[in-house]
Amino acid sequence: MTPWLILLITGQADLPHHRWQDTTAAIREVFAADKRFELRVVEDARAVTAESLAGYRTVILNYNGPRFSPTAEQALEQYIRGGGGFIAFHQASYGEFFGMELRGGRWAAGPGSGWTEFAKIIGASWRPENIGHARRWPFLVEWSGPPNPIASGGAWMANDELYHRMDLSPSVQVIATALSAKEIGGTGNREPVAWTNRYGQGRVFFTPLGHDAMAWHQPAMRRMFLRGVEWTATGTVTDPPPAAKPLRVLVITSGHGYPTAFYALLDSLDGVAWTHAASHAEAFARPLETRFDAILFHDMHNVTTEQTRQRLQAFVEAGRGVVSMHHSIVDYTDWPWWYEEVTGGKYFEKAVEGHTASRYREGVDYTVTPVKGKQNHPVLRGVGPLLVHDEVYRNMWLSPRIEVLMETGAAENDPPVVYVGPHAKARSIYIQPGHSAQTMRDPGFRRLVRNALFWVARQEVHP
Repeated sequence: MTPWLILLITGQADLPHHRWQDTTAAIREVFAADKRFELRVVEDARAVTAESLAGYRTVILNYNGPRFSPTAEQALEQYIRGGGGFIAFHQASYGEFFGMELRGGRWAAGPGSGWTEFAKIIGASWRPENIGHARRWPFLVEWSGPPNPIASGGAWMANDELYHRMDLSPSVQVIATALSAKEIGGTGNREPVAWTNRYGQGRVFFTPLGHDAMAWHQPAMRRMFLRGVEWTATGTVTDPPPAAKPLRVLVITSGHGYPTAFYALLDSLDGVAWTHAASHAEAFARPLETRFDAILFHDMHNVTTEQTRQRLQAFVEAGRGVVSMHHSIVDYTDWPWWYEEVTGGKYFEKAVEGHTASRYREGVDYTVTPVKGKQNHPVLRGVGPLLVHDEVYRNMWLSPRIEVLMETGAAENDPPVVYVGPHAKARSIYIQPGHSAQTMRDPGFRRLVRNALFWVARQEVHP
C-alpha cells in the first residue's frame, strides 16, 4: 500500500507561549510509527499554492503568526472545499487569522475582520475577552455526542491546557469534552476538546489540545490525532493491526563496569522490551522460561550458585535464547556445561593445567567482517563489516562445535569474534565487542545485537 501523503504547515508561533519546533518534532514522532502515512513539513507558508497542495490527502496546521498571502489562503480554501482533509489544533484557535492583534502582551480585537473563512473552516472562533484556560493540569477527557469514528477507547487523561469559553458553529459535531475545574481557574463547565466539521466537501478535525511536547506524549492523544488524520483523509477510520508483541529480554549486568551508552543501546533495540537485573540474586530469583524469550548477558561472574545453574539450565533446555556480550565470556567458568555446551567459549583469567592465561588490551581499532559464506545469515542482516574501537581478547578456549559468523584478522585477537554456540536445543550467540561507548553507539553493532536477540528467540529478524 502506498502511504497517504500528509502535509504539515508550520514555522510560526506566538512566542513565548508556544514553540512550533517542539510540537512539530512531537508530531513527527506520532507519524514515524505509522507506515500508512508519509508526513512532509513546510515551514514557510509562501510555499502553499494550489499546485503544491495537489496530491495530499490531509493538511495539518501548526501555526500562529501573520496571515497567509491571499494566494495561499485561497489555495487552502479551495483544497478543503474540494474534498481535501484539514486538521488544526491549539494555537490555531486565535491570532491574526481572526483579526486579532497583540496589545500589552494580550490578544485584542484588531481593525480588520481577519481571514473570515478560517473560522468557518474550523467551525469555531474565540472572542478576545474570553481567551484563557485553567491552570495546566492533568484532566479527564470523555467522548460525547453521537458515535464518531475518531472516538475510540474509554475516557483518558490529558496533560495539557484546557481552553474555555470558545464559540462553536452549529455545524460542528463535538466528540470529546473535559471538565474545566473552577478550583484551578476554570469555568466549572464541560469544555469541548475535540470536534469535526465540514467545509464544502472537505472533512475537518479540530482539537484545542496539543500545547507542547508533554501534551503530545500522552498515548491516547496520539491515537485520537491519528484517527483524526485518517478520517479527514478517507472518511473512515480503521483500527490498525495489533502491534506485534515485543521480544521479552532479560538483561543481566554486574561483576564488571560498563559505559552508560549500554542503556542507550538497549533503548535503541526496536521491538524489544528489556528488563534489567543488576545482580544474580535478582536475575535468578524466579523461573525464567515463561517470562523471557531471551537473555542478554553483560556480566562477569566466575562462580555459580546451585540456583543459578538450575534456573539457567531450565531456560536453555526449554529452547530459549542466549546472547552473551563481551566480558560475559568469563561467566561461570566453574561450570563446564555452560561454556562447553551453551556459549562455546571461555576466557581464562588465570592459567590452568593445559591452558595458559588469556590476554586482553583496551582501546584497539580493529575490523570485524562476515565469514565467507555467512553473509546472509539472519544475525548479519544489514550489519556488514564493523570498524570498532574496543577491547581485544587473545588465547581463549573455543569449542570446535561453534559456528563462526564474523571474524577479525587483528593479531592481538583470536579470529572468531561473533559465533553460534553448540547447544542442540537453545540458540546462543557470543558477540565479543561491547566494551566501549563508541562501539555501543555504532548503528551496525546495534543492528547486530538486535538481530542476535531475535534470532536466538526464534523470531523473524526484520530490518
